[in-house]
Amino acid sequence: MGYLLGIDLGTSGAKAVLFDRDGEMIAGHTEGYRLYQPRNGWAEQDPEDWWRAVSSAIRSVLSHSRVHPEEIRGIGLSGQMHGVVMLDQDGAVLRRAIIWCDGRTQEQCDQITETLGEERLIEITANPALPGFSAGKILWVRQWETELYQKCRHILLPKDYIRYRLTGAFATEVSDASGTNLFDVPERCWSKAVLEALEIRPDLLPRMHESTDITGTVTALAAGETGLAKGTPVVGGAGDNAAAAVGTGTVTEGTAFTTIGTSGVVFSHSKQPRIDRKGRIHTFCAAVPGEWDVMSCTLAAGLSLQWLRDQLYGGAGGQPDGDAYAQMMREAMRSPIGANKLLFLPYLMGERSPILDADARGAFVGLSNIHTRKDLIRAVMEGITYSQRQCLDVFRELGIPIRTMMMCGGGAASPFWQQMLADVYGCPVSTVSSKEGAALGAALLAGVGVGMWPSVEEACSHVLHVKGERHPDQEASMAYEPYYQLYCTLYPALQQTYRTLADL
Repeated sequence: MGYLLGIDLGTSGAKAVLFDRDGEMIAGHTEGYRLYQPRNGWAEQDPEDWWRAVSSAIRSVLSHSRVHPEEIRGIGLSGQMHGVVMLDQDGAVLRRAIIWCDGRTQEQCDQITETLGEERLIEITANPALPGFSAGKILWVRQWETELYQKCRHILLPKDYIRYRLTGAFATEVSDASGTNLFDVPERCWSKAVLEALEIRPDLLPRMHESTDITGTVTALAAGETGLAKGTPVVGGAGDNAAAAVGTGTVTEGTAFTTIGTSGVVFSHSKQPRIDRKGRIHTFCAAVPGEWDVMSCTLAAGLSLQWLRDQLYGGAGGQPDGDAYAQMMREAMRSPIGANKLLFLPYLMGERSPILDADARGAFVGLSNIHTRKDLIRAVMEGITYSQRQCLDVFRELGIPIRTMMMCGGGAASPFWQQMLADVYGCPVSTVSSKEGAALGAALLAGVGVGMWPSVEEACSHVLHVKGERHPDQEASMAYEPYYQLYCTLYPALQQTYRTLADL
């Protein structure tokens, strides 16, 4: 029969999940690790912690599954994007990895934009220079840790450090590389023009692959540390969102998903590289060879609801989180569409898509003495939903076709929120049977790489099944629309206020 192992390197922990050919989970385990914040706005992790967690998770899965290591046909990798791991000539880690949510590199991003020009940068890399992306982090180390940078011989992305420890190969793949600001996204290769302009040596960067390519095999050393069989193939895999796209079946043109987790993501698949010249949404190479993904990222989607929960209920109110959120859903349902004429802007952490403004902040607009807890909850949910619709409208403006929309993340657990999303989007919204997301996507990519399926599309068709489709209610859609249009006017009206407030 044969089994597949998906490894997902997250920000809070590493997950290893073993699947059979039908995508059924045989065993899974998550091992956590520490986030270091040496200064306000900085975020680092130790790659050695990642490896220890991955090794432990794999050993746990093998011990609980009773599957012999030789029965695992392939391994796929997924993980947090944009981080920078620096190794010396012996492959030893030189410093803790600077990860995706680190915000120290605005000065370096400004330098990148000035050096290349914003239009040229977006033309090549499909994205503006952002502090979250990898290039600014490399320039920061070069500027402030010069002696360390001079010792650097290899620069890897987080999941690719795990690949190196498993296989000894310095390799990456196109979806993860797309988030570095060093990659030619339309041409699917490292950009010679960007590397020359930024004076970054190309030999520091890993060899490039498609997501389904076999990039190496498990070494004897790694086999001893993990319990895996020596020689097991390891495929390219994908960055976390690209892997989640495979894990939800978002692998053909016209398919999309919305994630309402801590952040909010609208993600769509495209056969062509569709680039937003204004930098409001991102274009990356897809895990499907020769194709592309387009995505937005709003910074405080579910985080806004969590913030409100903490203020109204004192954390989870002595209840498990799920119970507190269930109570919030029940209360929100008692407030009408429009939350009794109350709007909420979910900019608690600044904003990335579609306004790209670190100074933006959250706001209730229209708050009055009549409003109660139920209205506050509904207004926050509607504001989060409007922020995703505003991103979706950019997709539509660019002519990106969207026929089906999946819903993922914590928000997908609420039928009420699923229906709200369908009504505000004006299109059907559904969920998928599997909840393993990125780990399953990584495993399916491994299955394609080792020949279990001829294509990513066929792998998804074999394994994934849609459930819980909700269609828009025309009357509700019409009721939401004037509130959404008003929502869209609020940020432009407040933009200068935000800037002034930040300068006080």
